[in-house]
Amino acid sequence: MSAANEPRKSKAERTAEAREKAREIREAQLKKDKRNKLLIGWGIVVAVVAILAIVALVVSTNIRNNAPVADEGPTPANGNIHGGVTLLANSEVVKSDPATVNVKDVPAKPATPPAEVTAPGAEAEAGKPVKVVVYIDFICPVCKRFETTYNEQLTSLRNEGKISLEYRPLGFLDQQSTTNYSSRAANAAACVVNESPEKYSDFVNALFDKQPTEGGAGLSDDELKKMATDVGAKSIDSCVEEKKYRPYVKVATLEAAAIGVSGTPTAFVDGKQWGKGDSANTDLIPFIQAAIDAKG
Repeated sequence: MSAANEPRKSKAERTAEAREKAREIREAQLKKDKRNKLLIGWGIVVAVVAILAIVALVVSTNIRNNAPVADEGPTPANGNIHGGVTLLANSEVVKSDPATVNVKDVPAKPATPPAEVTAPGAEAEAGKPVKVVVYIDFICPVCKRFETTYNEQLTSLRNEGKISLEYRPLGFLDQQSTTNYSSRAANAAACVVNESPEKYSDFVNALFDKQPTEGGAGLSDDELKKMATDVGAKSIDSCVEEKKYRPYVKVATLEAAAIGVSGTPTAFVDGKQWGKGDSANTDLIPFIQAAIDAKG
């Protein structure tokens, strides 16, 4: 039977069909709304779980970063007991055997600051190039400015065999980050010199190039590990995770404070502190050159 021959529906039938169609549409919409509510509900649950996971990670990371550091620990290979690593020409560093440092061996801090600071192991050595020792902190903006100003000239003097350059990274400014970044970065640098001494200079440069601002968390341990890999060093993952050289950094920091180092950078040239006394108005490079000339 064609549509034209179909019996015409009554008004009541048409009304019933319309109501049925409307009911079906309502039911479909209710099902859709219910499904959307479920999806939104599960989305909220997933979001909450994700937030809780992030919070837990942040809390656990902060606990780990701020956990007490042991008073005794090893020095890295190629690092001395004063927290220093000495760079020679090109990528060479002064070799040294691992030792042990302990907070109990740090001298007592004097009641009044000394008129002249004497840094242990910074004295001139007979028959050796002029020795430049610099106490640094990897989150210290003035240290970065020091590196920007003098790194190229110090590197040239190193490569010419006229000086050795010893960095002593400290944790002076740990309070300027929420994760003890100064000590963590110094620990990572110690890990690099232990595993890949030829990459130490590159890693120090990278730490200053990517220096975080004071007051924040600083670079994460994962970022420090990746940075070491990026400069070509062997993996320092376990060394960083175990905070292997944090006691070493701790002792170096306490020793620096005990001898009268009150800030970073603090530099010594053949045992004489730059920027004090006769050198108060002398630029670093002429001060070093005078020491080179004196050695003849």
